[in-house]
Amino acid sequence: MNRENAASTMSGHPRKLLVLSHFYPPDPASVGQHMADAAREMSRRGWEVRVVTSDRGFEDPSQRYARREVIDGVNIKRVPWSSFGKKSIFLRAVAMGMFMLHCLFAVLSERRVDYILVSTSPPLCGFAAAVGKALRRIPFMYWVMDLNPDQLIVLGKTKDGSLTVRLSNVMQRLILKRADHVVPLDRFMAERVNRKLDVSEKTTTIPPWPHEEAEDLLRHTENWFREKHELNGCFVLMYSGNHGYSTPVNSMLDGAQAVSDEGHVRFMFIGGGVRKREVDERIERDKPEHIISLGYQPMEHLRYSLSAADVHLVTMESDVVGIVHPCKIYGAMAVGRPILLLGPSPCHAADILEEERIGWRIPTDDAEALERAVREVLRTDASELEDMGRKAKRLIDEKYSKKILCGRLCDLIEAGVDGRS
Repeated sequence: MNRENAASTMSGHPRKLLVLSHFYPPDPASVGQHMADAAREMSRRGWEVRVVTSDRGFEDPSQRYARREVIDGVNIKRVPWSSFGKKSIFLRAVAMGMFMLHCLFAVLSERRVDYILVSTSPPLCGFAAAVGKALRRIPFMYWVMDLNPDQLIVLGKTKDGSLTVRLSNVMQRLILKRADHVVPLDRFMAERVNRKLDVSEKTTTIPPWPHEEAEDLLRHTENWFREKHELNGCFVLMYSGNHGYSTPVNSMLDGAQAVSDEGHVRFMFIGGGVRKREVDERIERDKPEHIISLGYQPMEHLRYSLSAADVHLVTMESDVVGIVHPCKIYGAMAVGRPILLLGPSPCHAADILEEERIGWRIPTDDAEALERAVREVLRTDASELEDMGRKAKRLIDEKYSKKILCGRLCDLIEAGVDGRS
Protein backbone atom coordinates (compact mmCIF):
# COMPACT_ATOMS: atom_id res chain seq x y z
CA MET A 1 0.00 0.00 0.00
CA ASN A 2 1.47 3.37 -0.97
CA ARG A 3 1.68 6.39 1.32
CA GLU A 4 -1.25 8.20 -0.29
CA ASN A 5 -3.62 5.24 0.07
CA ALA A 6 -2.41 4.56 3.60
CA ALA A 7 -3.21 8.17 4.52
CA SER A 8 -6.89 7.81 3.58
CA THR A 9 -9.62 6.84 6.03
CA MET A 10 -12.46 4.39 5.36
CA SER A 11 -14.67 7.37 4.38
CA GLY A 12 -12.23 8.39 1.67
CA HIS A 13 -11.09 11.53 3.49
CA PRO A 14 -7.35 11.97 4.06
CA ARG A 15 -6.26 11.33 7.59
CA LYS A 16 -5.90 14.47 9.65
CA LEU A 17 -3.03 15.43 11.95
CA LEU A 18 -3.53 18.26 14.44
CA VAL A 19 -0.25 19.89 15.49
CA LEU A 20 -0.19 21.99 18.67
CA SER A 21 2.98 24.10 18.75
CA HIS A 22 3.42 27.37 20.61
CA PHE A 23 5.77 28.57 17.86
CA TYR A 24 6.06 27.79 14.17
CA PRO A 25 7.98 29.19 11.18
CA PRO A 26 8.73 31.85 10.16
CA ASP A 27 9.42 32.25 13.89
CA PRO A 28 13.05 31.07 14.41
CA ALA A 29 12.43 29.08 17.63
CA SER A 30 14.03 25.65 17.16
CA VAL A 31 11.08 23.65 18.51
CA GLY A 32 8.80 25.25 15.93
CA GLN A 33 11.23 24.42 13.13
CA HIS A 34 11.20 20.74 14.12
CA MET A 35 7.41 20.66 14.42
CA ALA A 36 7.23 22.20 10.94
CA ASP A 37 9.52 19.52 9.52
CA ALA A 38 7.21 16.82 10.88
CA ALA A 39 4.10 18.66 9.65
CA ARG A 40 5.52 19.03 6.15
CA GLU A 41 6.52 15.38 5.99
CA MET A 42 3.07 14.22 7.09
CA SER A 43 1.50 16.48 4.45
CA ARG A 44 3.86 15.00 1.86
CA ARG A 45 2.62 11.55 2.90
CA GLY A 46 -0.94 12.54 2.01
CA TRP A 47 -2.25 13.64 5.40
CA GLU A 48 -4.30 16.77 5.99
CA VAL A 49 -2.25 18.73 8.53
CA ARG A 50 -3.57 21.57 10.67
CA VAL A 51 -1.37 23.60 13.01
CA VAL A 52 -2.41 25.75 15.96
CA THR A 53 0.31 28.23 16.92
CA SER A 54 0.91 31.77 18.20
CA ASP A 55 0.43 34.84 16.01
CA ARG A 56 3.41 36.62 17.60
CA GLY A 57 7.14 36.00 17.76
CA PHE A 58 8.72 34.09 20.64
CA GLU A 59 11.82 36.27 20.83
CA ASP A 60 10.12 39.46 19.66
CA PRO A 61 6.37 39.62 20.46
CA SER A 62 6.06 42.77 18.36
CA GLN A 63 6.58 40.51 15.33
CA ARG A 64 3.14 39.61 13.96
CA TYR A 65 2.40 36.71 11.64
CA ALA A 66 -0.56 36.03 9.36
CA ARG A 67 -3.53 34.62 11.27
CA ARG A 68 -4.22 31.99 8.61
CA GLU A 69 -2.08 30.67 5.79
CA VAL A 70 -1.07 27.51 3.99
CA ILE A 71 2.66 26.74 3.76
CA ASP A 72 3.98 23.59 2.07
CA GLY A 73 0.49 22.08 2.15
CA VAL A 74 0.10 22.68 5.90
CA ASN A 75 -2.91 24.71 7.13
CA ILE A 76 -1.75 27.10 9.85
CA LYS A 77 -4.00 28.92 12.30
CA ARG A 78 -2.26 31.51 14.48
CA VAL A 79 -4.05 32.51 17.65
CA PRO A 80 -3.87 35.80 19.62
CA TRP A 81 -2.81 36.57 23.19
CA SER A 82 -0.41 33.64 23.31
CA SER A 83 3.04 35.27 23.29
CA PHE A 84 4.26 38.25 25.33
CA GLY A 85 8.00 37.67 24.93
CA LYS A 86 10.59 36.13 27.23
CA LYS A 87 11.41 39.01 29.57
CA SER A 88 8.92 38.08 32.30
CA ILE A 89 8.28 34.55 33.59
CA PHE A 90 4.84 35.71 34.77
CA LEU A 91 3.88 36.97 31.31
CA ARG A 92 5.27 33.81 29.74
CA ALA A 93 3.06 31.77 32.09
CA VAL A 94 0.01 33.84 31.15
CA ALA A 95 0.77 33.37 27.44
CA MET A 96 1.20 29.63 27.92
CA GLY A 97 -2.13 29.42 29.72
CA MET A 98 -3.89 31.34 26.97
CA PHE A 99 -2.32 29.16 24.31
CA MET A 100 -3.43 26.01 26.11
CA LEU A 101 -7.02 27.31 26.10
CA HIS A 102 -6.79 27.85 22.35
CA CYS A 103 -5.46 24.30 21.99
CA LEU A 104 -8.27 22.87 24.11
CA PHE A 105 -10.80 24.58 21.87
CA ALA A 106 -9.09 23.21 18.75
CA VAL A 107 -8.92 19.68 20.15
CA LEU A 108 -12.61 19.72 21.05
CA SER A 109 -13.92 21.47 17.93
CA GLU A 110 -11.73 20.32 15.01
CA ARG A 111 -13.57 17.70 12.96
CA ARG A 112 -12.25 14.25 12.05
CA VAL A 113 -8.89 14.43 13.84
CA ASP A 114 -7.02 11.13 13.58
CA TYR A 115 -3.89 12.03 15.57
CA ILE A 116 -2.42 14.89 17.62
CA LEU A 117 1.25 15.87 17.74
CA VAL A 118 2.19 17.99 20.74
CA SER A 119 5.47 18.89 22.39
CA THR A 120 6.55 20.35 25.73
CA SER A 121 6.35 23.87 24.28
CA PRO A 122 4.57 25.16 26.24
CA PRO A 123 5.21 22.72 29.11
CA LEU A 124 1.62 21.64 29.82
CA CYS A 125 0.16 21.94 26.33
CA GLY A 126 -0.01 18.16 26.33
CA PHE A 127 -2.96 18.50 28.72
CA ALA A 128 -5.10 19.64 25.78
CA ALA A 129 -4.13 16.48 23.89
CA ALA A 130 -4.87 14.39 26.98
CA VAL A 131 -8.37 15.89 27.11
CA GLY A 132 -8.82 15.00 23.44
CA LYS A 133 -7.78 11.44 24.23
CA ALA A 134 -10.20 11.20 27.15
CA LEU A 135 -13.23 12.80 25.50
CA ARG A 136 -12.77 12.01 21.80
CA ARG A 137 -10.42 9.01 21.87
CA ILE A 138 -7.87 10.84 19.68
CA PRO A 139 -4.41 9.27 20.03
CA PHE A 140 -1.45 11.59 20.49
CA MET A 141 2.32 11.71 20.54
CA TYR A 142 4.06 13.61 23.34
CA TRP A 143 7.34 14.95 21.93
CA VAL A 144 9.48 15.77 24.98
CA MET A 145 11.79 18.65 23.97
CA ASP A 146 12.62 19.64 27.56
CA LEU A 147 11.34 18.92 31.04
CA ASN A 148 9.51 21.20 33.43
CA PRO A 149 9.14 21.94 36.29
CA ASP A 150 12.59 20.31 36.46
CA GLN A 151 14.21 23.14 34.49
CA LEU A 152 12.63 25.85 36.64
CA ILE A 153 13.83 24.10 39.81
CA VAL A 154 17.42 23.80 38.56
CA LEU A 155 17.43 27.46 37.49
CA GLY A 156 16.18 28.53 40.91
CA LYS A 157 12.94 29.95 39.52
CA THR A 158 10.80 27.82 41.83
CA LYS A 159 11.32 25.52 44.80
CA ASP A 160 11.14 21.75 44.70
CA GLY A 161 8.10 20.64 46.66
CA SER A 162 6.18 23.87 46.12
CA LEU A 163 2.49 23.72 45.23
CA THR A 164 3.29 24.81 41.66
CA VAL A 165 5.83 22.02 41.26
CA ARG A 166 3.52 19.38 42.74
CA LEU A 167 0.62 20.38 40.50
CA SER A 168 2.89 20.50 37.45
CA ASN A 169 4.21 17.01 38.13
CA VAL A 170 0.65 15.70 38.55
CA MET A 171 -0.21 17.18 35.15
CA GLN A 172 2.94 15.73 33.58
CA ARG A 173 2.12 12.25 34.85
CA LEU A 174 -1.43 12.58 33.51
CA ILE A 175 -0.10 13.58 30.07
CA LEU A 176 2.44 10.75 30.09
CA LYS A 177 -0.22 8.23 31.12
CA ARG A 178 -2.65 9.33 28.39
CA ALA A 179 -0.06 9.66 25.60
CA ASP A 180 0.02 6.88 23.02
CA HIS A 181 3.68 7.49 22.31
CA VAL A 182 6.35 9.41 24.22
CA VAL A 183 9.40 10.67 22.32
CA PRO A 184 12.28 12.09 24.41
CA LEU A 185 15.39 13.43 22.69
CA ASP A 186 18.11 11.36 24.39
CA ARG A 187 18.68 8.50 26.82
CA PHE A 188 19.18 10.84 29.77
CA MET A 189 15.85 12.54 29.11
CA ALA A 190 14.16 9.15 28.71
CA GLU A 191 15.48 8.06 32.11
CA ARG A 192 14.20 11.24 33.73
CA VAL A 193 10.78 10.91 32.09
CA ASN A 194 10.46 7.35 33.32
CA ARG A 195 11.26 8.45 36.86
CA LYS A 196 8.13 10.60 36.71
CA LEU A 197 6.06 7.70 35.36
CA ASP A 198 7.23 4.46 33.83
CA VAL A 199 6.24 4.77 30.18
CA SER A 200 9.19 2.80 28.84
CA GLU A 201 6.93 0.43 26.86
CA LYS A 202 5.63 3.31 24.72
CA THR A 203 8.84 5.38 24.61
CA THR A 204 11.06 5.84 21.55
CA THR A 205 14.12 8.07 21.82
CA ILE A 206 14.63 10.20 18.70
CA PRO A 207 17.22 13.00 18.69
CA PRO A 208 16.35 16.23 16.88
CA TRP A 209 17.84 16.70 13.44
CA PRO A 210 19.72 19.64 11.93
CA HIS A 211 17.59 22.29 10.26
CA GLU A 212 20.04 22.71 7.41
CA GLU A 213 21.54 19.78 5.51
CA ALA A 214 23.64 20.39 2.41
CA GLU A 215 25.15 17.72 0.21
CA ASP A 216 28.51 19.47 -0.04
CA LEU A 217 30.53 21.24 2.62
CA LEU A 218 30.96 24.97 2.10
CA ARG A 219 34.53 26.22 1.94
CA HIS A 220 35.43 29.54 3.52
CA THR A 221 36.49 30.97 0.16
CA GLU A 222 32.97 30.30 -1.18
CA ASN A 223 31.12 31.80 1.79
CA TRP A 224 29.76 35.33 1.39
CA PHE A 225 28.94 35.45 5.13
CA ARG A 226 32.63 35.44 6.05
CA GLU A 227 33.36 38.26 3.64
CA LYS A 228 30.40 40.31 4.81
CA HIS A 229 31.54 40.15 8.44
CA GLU A 230 35.25 40.57 7.66
CA LEU A 231 36.21 37.05 8.75
CA ASN A 232 38.51 36.14 5.87
CA GLY A 233 41.89 35.13 7.26
CA CYS A 234 40.42 34.70 10.76
CA PHE A 235 39.91 31.60 12.89
CA VAL A 236 36.28 31.71 14.05
CA LEU A 237 34.81 30.04 17.14
CA MET A 238 31.03 30.32 17.11
CA TYR A 239 28.16 29.93 19.55
CA SER A 240 24.95 29.95 17.53
CA GLY A 241 21.41 29.67 18.88
CA ASN A 242 19.49 30.41 22.05
CA HIS A 243 21.39 32.08 24.89
CA GLY A 244 19.23 30.60 27.64
CA TYR A 245 19.25 30.72 31.42
CA SER A 246 21.59 27.71 31.62
CA THR A 247 24.04 28.96 28.94
CA PRO A 248 27.46 29.73 30.53
CA VAL A 249 27.67 33.12 28.82
CA ASN A 250 30.14 34.70 31.26
CA SER A 251 32.57 31.78 31.08
CA MET A 252 32.55 31.90 27.28
CA LEU A 253 33.10 35.66 27.29
CA ASP A 254 35.89 35.43 29.87
CA GLY A 255 37.58 32.67 27.87
CA ALA A 256 37.19 34.69 24.69
CA GLN A 257 38.78 37.76 26.23
CA ALA A 258 41.66 35.67 27.58
CA VAL A 259 42.81 34.87 24.03
CA SER A 260 42.61 38.43 22.75
CA ASP A 261 46.36 38.22 22.12
CA GLU A 262 45.65 35.78 19.29
CA GLY A 263 45.08 38.46 16.69
CA HIS A 264 43.43 36.25 14.08
CA VAL A 265 40.87 34.69 16.44
CA ARG A 266 37.22 35.78 16.38
CA PHE A 267 34.42 34.71 18.72
CA MET A 268 30.94 34.99 17.26
CA PHE A 269 27.74 34.88 19.33
CA ILE A 270 24.75 34.50 17.02
CA GLY A 271 21.12 34.23 18.12
CA GLY A 272 19.01 35.55 20.95
CA GLY A 273 17.59 34.59 24.31
CA VAL A 274 17.38 35.93 27.85
CA ARG A 275 21.19 36.06 28.29
CA LYS A 276 22.12 37.47 24.89
CA ARG A 277 22.03 40.97 26.33
CA GLU A 278 24.98 40.00 28.58
CA VAL A 279 27.04 39.44 25.44
CA ASP A 280 26.01 42.81 24.03
CA GLU A 281 26.65 44.57 27.35
CA ARG A 282 30.15 43.06 27.60
CA ILE A 283 30.95 44.20 24.07
CA GLU A 284 29.61 47.67 24.83
CA ARG A 285 31.61 47.88 28.07
CA ASP A 286 34.97 46.39 27.07
CA LYS A 287 34.84 46.91 23.29
CA PRO A 288 36.78 43.73 22.41
CA GLU A 289 37.51 43.82 18.71
CA HIS A 290 37.54 40.03 18.37
CA ILE A 291 34.06 39.34 19.85
CA ILE A 292 31.11 39.73 17.49
CA SER A 293 27.39 39.60 18.32
CA LEU A 294 24.65 39.02 15.75
CA GLY A 295 20.95 38.24 16.01
CA TYR A 296 19.17 35.18 14.67
CA GLN A 297 19.89 34.63 11.00
CA PRO A 298 17.17 33.88 8.42
CA MET A 299 16.74 30.17 7.71
CA GLU A 300 17.96 30.65 4.14
CA HIS A 301 21.25 32.07 5.52
CA LEU A 302 21.76 29.37 8.16
CA ARG A 303 24.10 27.21 6.10
CA TYR A 304 26.35 30.21 5.45
CA SER A 305 26.41 31.50 9.03
CA LEU A 306 27.13 28.07 10.54
CA SER A 307 29.77 27.31 7.89
CA ALA A 308 31.55 30.58 8.68
CA ALA A 309 32.91 28.97 11.86
CA ASP A 310 36.06 26.89 12.12
CA VAL A 311 34.91 25.35 15.41
CA HIS A 312 31.49 25.46 17.11
CA LEU A 313 30.91 25.88 20.84
CA VAL A 314 28.22 23.63 22.32
CA THR A 315 27.28 23.94 26.00
CA MET A 316 25.56 21.74 28.56
CA GLU A 317 25.39 22.40 32.31
CA SER A 318 25.73 19.22 34.37
CA ASP A 319 22.52 19.89 36.32
CA VAL A 320 20.37 20.14 33.18
CA VAL A 321 21.48 16.85 31.60
CA GLY A 322 18.25 15.00 30.82
CA ILE A 323 16.24 18.23 31.20
CA VAL A 324 17.32 20.05 28.04
CA HIS A 325 19.06 18.76 24.93
CA PRO A 326 22.18 20.12 23.14
CA CYS A 327 20.40 20.71 19.81
CA LYS A 328 23.12 23.07 18.56
CA ILE A 329 25.51 20.19 17.98
CA TYR A 330 23.61 18.89 14.94
CA GLY A 331 23.75 22.10 12.93
CA ALA A 332 27.50 22.33 13.48
CA MET A 333 27.99 18.70 12.47
CA ALA A 334 25.81 19.11 9.39
CA VAL A 335 28.12 21.80 8.01
CA GLY A 336 31.18 19.68 8.80
CA ARG A 337 32.72 21.60 11.69
CA PRO A 338 34.48 20.26 14.82
CA ILE A 339 32.87 20.74 18.24
CA LEU A 340 34.23 22.28 21.42
CA LEU A 341 31.87 21.02 24.12
CA LEU A 342 31.58 22.91 27.38
CA GLY A 343 29.84 20.21 29.38
CA PRO A 344 30.04 17.09 31.54
CA SER A 345 30.56 13.46 30.69
CA PRO A 346 28.32 11.57 30.47
CA CYS A 347 25.83 13.64 28.51
CA HIS A 348 24.37 13.23 25.03
CA ALA A 349 26.82 15.62 23.35
CA ALA A 350 29.75 13.86 25.05
CA ASP A 351 28.39 10.53 23.77
CA ILE A 352 28.54 11.87 20.22
CA LEU A 353 32.06 13.24 20.65
CA GLU A 354 33.21 9.88 21.98
CA GLU A 355 31.51 7.97 19.16
CA GLU A 356 33.89 9.61 16.69
CA ARG A 357 36.67 12.02 17.57
CA ILE A 358 35.03 15.17 16.27
CA GLY A 359 36.16 17.67 18.88
CA TRP A 360 37.11 18.44 22.46
CA ARG A 361 35.35 18.55 25.83
CA ILE A 362 36.05 20.82 28.80
CA PRO A 363 34.14 21.64 32.03
CA THR A 364 31.22 24.01 31.60
CA ASP A 365 32.00 26.97 33.87
CA ASP A 366 35.77 27.18 33.51
CA ALA A 367 37.09 30.15 31.55
CA GLU A 368 40.70 29.07 32.06
CA ALA A 369 39.93 25.62 30.62
CA LEU A 370 38.30 27.33 27.65
CA GLU A 371 41.39 29.47 27.12
CA ARG A 372 43.64 26.39 27.18
CA ALA A 373 41.30 24.51 24.85
CA VAL A 374 41.21 27.37 22.34
CA ARG A 375 44.99 27.53 22.27
CA GLU A 376 45.10 23.75 21.75
CA VAL A 377 42.61 24.06 18.90
CA LEU A 378 44.76 26.75 17.29
CA ARG A 379 47.76 24.40 17.42
CA THR A 380 45.79 21.62 15.71
CA ASP A 381 46.77 20.99 12.11
CA ALA A 382 44.22 22.19 9.55
CA SER A 383 44.04 18.73 7.98
CA GLU A 384 43.08 17.24 11.36
CA LEU A 385 40.33 19.82 11.80
CA GLU A 386 39.02 19.00 8.34
CA ASP A 387 39.05 15.29 9.19
CA MET A 388 37.01 15.96 12.35
CA GLY A 389 34.53 17.95 10.27
CA ARG A 390 34.17 15.17 7.70
CA LYS A 391 33.54 12.63 10.47
CA ALA A 392 30.89 14.92 11.96
CA LYS A 393 29.15 15.30 8.60
CA ARG A 394 29.27 11.54 8.04
CA LEU A 395 27.58 10.95 11.41
CA ILE A 396 24.77 13.29 10.36
CA ASP A 397 24.36 11.57 6.99
CA GLU A 398 24.38 8.06 8.45
CA LYS A 399 22.62 8.52 11.78
CA TYR A 400 21.24 11.99 12.55
CA SER A 401 19.85 13.29 9.25
CA LYS A 402 16.42 14.86 8.86
CA LYS A 403 15.44 12.12 6.41
CA ILE A 404 16.23 9.38 8.93
CA LEU A 405 14.99 10.96 12.17
CA CYS A 406 11.97 12.91 10.92
CA GLY A 407 11.02 9.85 8.90
CA ARG A 408 11.18 7.69 12.02
CA LEU A 409 8.99 10.13 13.96
CA CYS A 410 6.38 10.24 11.19
CA ASP A 411 6.43 6.45 10.88
CA LEU A 412 5.45 6.29 14.57
CA ILE A 413 2.53 8.65 13.95
CA GLU A 414 1.25 6.52 11.07
CA ALA A 415 1.75 3.31 13.05
CA GLY A 416 -0.20 4.84 15.93
CA VAL A 417 -3.22 5.35 13.68
CA ASP A 418 -2.84 2.07 11.79
CA GLY A 419 -2.76 0.20 15.09
CA ARG A 420 -6.24 1.51 15.90
CA SER A 421 -7.77 0.90 12.47
